Amino acid sequence: MENCKVYVDVIAEFTKDGMLRPKSFTWVDGTVYEIQRIKDIRRAASLKAGGVGLRYTCVVNGRDSHLYYEDNNMWFLERSGA
Repeated sequence: MENCKVYVDVIAEFTKDGMLRPKSFTWVDGTVYEIQRIKDIRRAASLKAGGVGLRYTCVVNGRDSHLYYEDNNMWFLERSGA
């Protein structure tokens, strides 16, 4: 299950309201993906990769992606096809 979890570097900002908003992430191959929109933020578990935290449902290149912010202050994505 752990190999489904891919830790990524994330550029994020805190809004004036104190919200943490990811702006982009860097995949393992070095490609930077811009987050066009955040559709939902909720506390959730990753059923594919394990781990619990804030799950951001983001639109990246026109597709929904789940980006997780764990309680250990690290960001991860689920590996596709996992």
